[in-house]
Amino acid sequence: MSSSVDATNLLARLRDLSAIGATASGGVHRPAYSDDDLAAREVVRGWMRELGMTVHVDTAGNTFARLEGSDPALPPIVIGSHTDTVPDGGRYDGALGVVAALEVARTLGEGKGRPRHPLEVVDFQNEEGGIVGSKAAVGRLDAAELSRTAVSGFTLRDGIRRLGGDPDRLDDCVLATGSRAAYVELHIEQGSVLERGGNDIGIVEGIVGIWYWEVSFDGVASHAGTTPMRDRHDALLAAARFVDAVHDVVTSVPGRHVGTVGRLTMHPGAPNVIAGRAVATLELRDLIASTVEKLYQAIEARAGEIARDTGTTVHFRSTTHTTPAPTDPRVRGAIERVAGALGLSTAFLASGAGHDAQHMAIVCPSGMLFVPSVNGLSHTPREFTRDQDCVNGANVLLGVVRHLDALD
Repeated sequence: MSSSVDATNLLARLRDLSAIGATASGGVHRPAYSDDDLAAREVVRGWMRELGMTVHVDTAGNTFARLEGSDPALPPIVIGSHTDTVPDGGRYDGALGVVAALEVARTLGEGKGRPRHPLEVVDFQNEEGGIVGSKAAVGRLDAAELSRTAVSGFTLRDGIRRLGGDPDRLDDCVLATGSRAAYVELHIEQGSVLERGGNDIGIVEGIVGIWYWEVSFDGVASHAGTTPMRDRHDALLAAARFVDAVHDVVTSVPGRHVGTVGRLTMHPGAPNVIAGRAVATLELRDLIASTVEKLYQAIEARAGEIARDTGTTVHFRSTTHTTPAPTDPRVRGAIERVAGALGLSTAFLASGAGHDAQHMAIVCPSGMLFVPSVNGLSHTPREFTRDQDCVNGANVLLGVVRHLDALD
């Protein structure tokens, strides 16, 4: 029984996939539902069939492939990720998880001792546009979202149809709780923690919750040349101080939480008019909801002080949020043991980005392992993970599947 995947095949598959949607900048452009997204998924399905796997596209447009185990009565172990990309993104985000999962399936299928559990490899759809495919698979995709337009220009409804799904029958794709033994996802870190610490494998403790607000400062729009400085009620000045206050509050408390003002708009937006209104976004992320609540309360208080000092008013409107998703301790333990046995160093860390694993955690024990991203870069043509790190991750994934297969 092989203890490792075929590294040459793994890296070749990654190169083949990166050629679909390749851009002049060296990146990959496969936004969900685009022609290149469809082409990549068809290539992946071809690889699945070559392995003798049974391929199925569910009503949400997710691709599942099944390798039967020695005991078909057992629930499947699921591994995989996604193959869509952000516009002009990188070649590893998502794709590594799918290609590595296929190589794990190849290794297990060709071995003398086939696993007891069936193995499912999944290529979730539209992960980059809101983790749509896995959200549908756990029954969390609201019908109202189907009218939303993806980056490719297709609505989710039309995109699902393009992938071979049926948006009118999404209930049919929902996975029952307990129907899967586990879900494990290999992914690039998309940050610099592993590289900075010199570690080979990241053991993800959980996927952070993400909270969003729209913060509006209202002042008085007036002539920039005739209104004395002392008489101004400048909404943009208030918003600028708010941006600094968010950074100050978030960095004043130790922890792994982050806070961001990613967008700022002002009205009327003319160069000779004092802004009467400024609207900022506020995003807070952490594994612990109570920490986010404390940060929000401190930021809200600072915003009130800023409004009083600038003669403006401030209003916070909560828009959306996702809840934190801790990973399963058994999966974390399996990753740690397997990596250690392979002589690979590990570090525990949280995922600051959303992943399909956070939805699969609703259905079954779920976990993630990271491999280093050079310079912490992702969602860019400069995204890069070294070949050996890709192979290390795939071999740990293989070992984790074998470990989980033997647990019950």
